Amino acid sequence: MRIWPGRPSPLGATWDGKGVNFAVFSERATQIDLCLFDSPTAVRESYRIPLPEQTDQVWHGYLPDARPGQLYGYRAHGPYQPQKGNRFNANKVLLDPYAKAIGRDLAWTDAAFGYKIGDPANDLSFDEQDNAATAPLGAVISNAFRWMGDERPKVPWHKTIIYEVHVKGFTFKSPWIPRDHRGTYEGLASEGALRHLRSLGVTTIELLPVHHHIDERFLFDKGRKNYWGYNTLGFFAPDVGLASDSQPQAAVNEFKRMVRTLHRNGFEVILDVVYNHTSEGNHLGPTLSMKGLDNAAYYRLVHNDPRHYMDYTGCGNTLNMQSPRALQLVMDSLRYWVQEMHVDGFRFDLAAALAREAHDVDRLGGFLDIIHQDPILSQVKLIAEPWDVGPGGYQVGNFPVLWTEWNGKYRDCVRRFWRGDGHTASEFATRLCGSSDLYKHNGRRPYASINFVTSHDGFTLQDLVSYNHKHNEANGQNNEDGDNHNISWNCGAEGATLDPAVLEMRERQKKNFMATLLFSQGVPMIRSGDEFSQSQGGNNNAYCQDSPISWLRWKLTDRETSYFEFVQKAIKFWSEQPVLQRRQFFQGRAIRGEAVRDVVWLTPLGVEMTDSDWHKHYTRCLGMRMEGQMVDEIDERGKHITGDTLLILFNSHNEPIPFRLPPHAPNEYWHPELDTAIESQKSRMYADEPYPLQANSMAVLKLGRLKRSILPMLV
Repeated sequence: MRIWPGRPSPLGATWDGKGVNFAVFSERATQIDLCLFDSPTAVRESYRIPLPEQTDQVWHGYLPDARPGQLYGYRAHGPYQPQKGNRFNANKVLLDPYAKAIGRDLAWTDAAFGYKIGDPANDLSFDEQDNAATAPLGAVISNAFRWMGDERPKVPWHKTIIYEVHVKGFTFKSPWIPRDHRGTYEGLASEGALRHLRSLGVTTIELLPVHHHIDERFLFDKGRKNYWGYNTLGFFAPDVGLASDSQPQAAVNEFKRMVRTLHRNGFEVILDVVYNHTSEGNHLGPTLSMKGLDNAAYYRLVHNDPRHYMDYTGCGNTLNMQSPRALQLVMDSLRYWVQEMHVDGFRFDLAAALAREAHDVDRLGGFLDIIHQDPILSQVKLIAEPWDVGPGGYQVGNFPVLWTEWNGKYRDCVRRFWRGDGHTASEFATRLCGSSDLYKHNGRRPYASINFVTSHDGFTLQDLVSYNHKHNEANGQNNEDGDNHNISWNCGAEGATLDPAVLEMRERQKKNFMATLLFSQGVPMIRSGDEFSQSQGGNNNAYCQDSPISWLRWKLTDRETSYFEFVQKAIKFWSEQPVLQRRQFFQGRAIRGEAVRDVVWLTPLGVEMTDSDWHKHYTRCLGMRMEGQMVDEIDERGKHITGDTLLILFNSHNEPIPFRLPPHAPNEYWHPELDTAIESQKSRMYADEPYPLQANSMAVLKLGRLKRSILPMLV
């Protein structure tokens, strides 16, 4: 087969309508062979062709006869010197890091490793087995696709509600999705799925990882899968396991159709991405792609011991963001998903690992700098999981402008408050107001805080109020996996119970958590399934559960339906209240020459809290009055925004408290809008009237104004 020199750019396999250009980076390899396969079942390559040119450390060649659908991989020649950081082994077919689609997944055998499994020397030994029959392969694709005028919804941050969802878990058991499309991208774009998303009222769909990943060897040996997908091997290729048609080109096009359909229905699409590590693991991990192409360039190695990897992720390795080519890989991948796949943003798993320079997390690190100045990526939504497992890795509040963050301090404080812990009132108020202590110092806004109470990692909301301890036995790790810090509150009987009092308290606490989340300043994130009381039986680490433990159960009981209706009502109320969607932190202001505060905190006596009130151990009941006039902002179209004045009452005591309503003008009254404990209330309540705030509950009231004709009757 003839091969021409081709071009060093772009990296990857690029079809130009006449042939395919192959380009792959390796600084230290002595030769790179292009391996072409006839089919996914081929046990060896049909052609092995040395790439004829190397330009600026990129090996490249052009095949004029190649077409989309062609399966391929690489073999890299060079020294096998683990002590020096080199792990070349030409017996191993390697996946192109820039592969746009996967033509064959990995089949686990000992041949996947560059060293001899079982050899006493471990990775210092050299394995001569050929892995051509079982290696993952890339597939050439065409980027052609009819986007049909696709437009991004561009939902402003302050009007965003994020819905965290697993493609399969959300769709696999839904009776409203065609059977052939359940568990797939196509299913998520079906009318049955869209109907639920519309009825819920969320704006932005955050997908758990959809990059191509592999199941770890130890999970494969136990007959389990990496269900969540946080074990990436291909940063450009959508997971074909989530496609209704697993053919490479068909899977890519199906993902694009899903995005196009979600956009048409007003939903943004954000990807949870894992650039902090790859599935090749540590020095004892497999050789599947970058480890065999140029280990020292792609991974962070221990400075004085390059046989071993710096592990800031807990997954064996860390991608080397100090390497220009590794940094380029991440940036090229991000731009590809924005430009070619039309996604609206990213949530970066363990983002602190990406911001590390020599060792410490650096807010001015190269990765953050390059995204900040990128004309494409600086315009999409950027969410950091602002921690990793390395020293000083907890960086909540320290990411720069343009970035939002998962606010772990919000999650922990809200849980402590509703558990009834003392000394939480002051911080609780700060978290409700957008966490200005974390985000105001460097010019960020309240929406820099991604507020959440639960996420994929940990208990569901139902389990948070139902279990005192994790129950991860099904994972096969003796219940030793999972985070003990997710333990919630002393809920009495664990799991299923028929005790009406316990059931009622659980429902009330779920409503408290959800309403607090929605009525806090910042961006709320809801875990998929929490809107209708999904349970995982107490499993708070269901990463390997591709099973009914993780799949959403759509047949709801009357109690679950009632709770879902509450969530719908709360989201609708949030969407109608500008005072809950502020773009600025609370601050005093003059209105018609008078100083007015936009937020006032009240004791149960209806008077403003004093400094001593904030610091009392038993302060677990307080009110938050937000002045509607004080929104006083201009929207994107230049329209002046004002809103209703709201009063939100919180009581985490175990007994009811009559909360005296604060004063207001003679022609005004308080209208109860929502209560987590009481179904119905009086339509009008007045100053000094006690609101019956029940134990472990919260209530929301809106300030109304009487018509003039009614005023004489009240005198």
